[in-house]
Amino acid sequence: MAALLLAACAMPAFADNKKLPKKTLPAHEVTGPLYATRADVMQQADAMADELGLERDWVRHALGAAHYLPGVAKAILPPAAGVAKNWTAYRSRFVEPQRIQSGTRFWLANRDTLQRAEDQTGVPASIIVGILGVESQYGQNTGDYRVIDALSTLSFDFPAAHPRAQARAAFFRSELLAYLTLTSRTHTDPLALRGSYAGALGWPQFMPSSWAQYAIDFDGDARIDLFNSQADIIGSVAHYIQAFHWQRGMATHYPVHFNPARLDKATLLAPDIRPTFTAAEMAAHGVLLNAPGNQHRGPLALVELQNGAHTPHYVAGTENFYAITRYNWSSYYTMAVIELGDAVAAAVAAQLVTQVVASALVSVTK
Repeated sequence: MAALLLAACAMPAFADNKKLPKKTLPAHEVTGPLYATRADVMQQADAMADELGLERDWVRHALGAAHYLPGVAKAILPPAAGVAKNWTAYRSRFVEPQRIQSGTRFWLANRDTLQRAEDQTGVPASIIVGILGVESQYGQNTGDYRVIDALSTLSFDFPAAHPRAQARAAFFRSELLAYLTLTSRTHTDPLALRGSYAGALGWPQFMPSSWAQYAIDFDGDARIDLFNSQADIIGSVAHYIQAFHWQRGMATHYPVHFNPARLDKATLLAPDIRPTFTAAEMAAHGVLLNAPGNQHRGPLALVELQNGAHTPHYVAGTENFYAITRYNWSSYYTMAVIELGDAVAAAVAAQLVTQVVASALVSVTK
């Protein structure tokens, strides 16, 4: 709790702005009009400034210089109805050779920091590495959208066609407020930072409110930098997952098999991915776990990963599985994180064994 309060209330400065990514506008990005031309937005800018206790002119300048991005408004819409979910296809995007190689290099370069984060939080290095691989491929893809443009578009012009338009627009307005607060507090140009089409920042793709609440200074330089400091990046991801009640040493999931005579998937799937049932209750509804899963004492969730026209894949998710879903509310995302992290861990172990064997052979030949 003390760490959370420190991160939220005493934000260290960003790294030197000269180190921040400065990219030209992507050629494919089409921009709409400046929000400075919208009287209603300028009125909202004044209201936001008053709400945050910031100078009106500073907020007006930041929001007035933002562009409406039609591509962002389109990208935020959910997939078209009838598009089947496919775990096998989704997994193949992330658990693949290039990402595993990049993750292996990252792990070997940051072994001590990953171990320190795991020791302090209980969150395994494999989970931290898996998240960073899925989110940004270890910093290779942190997004090319100006954050001020993306958040302004989603705050002032969230597409009405979205089934939860009002709630989502309110969410992005809160993130825009958090972004203005963050950049003001850290003396960072709000027009300079780039991120995802949803306004997520840095290697971990933290939303501005998550940066304020969960990002930590893990390299001891009295500032937080999720673009350049790999220590801050590692520590912040571990801190985020820990904050959502990660339990040290607990598995993330267990394999399952079915008893067709008693199977009642509808009841078990009703709570979605929230752990709700004991192992005995799952067995009573026809979902069986082998040891050690059948001895698990906490609540479990039946997780269904659809495979298009093929048979879905099922696992029993624990409270630690659920903790990872707090980063991204998706069982597909969470399984990709787990399996990418496991694949990188195996590659790291194999490389370390190879290094030990090579070293031993050199010693023998001397």
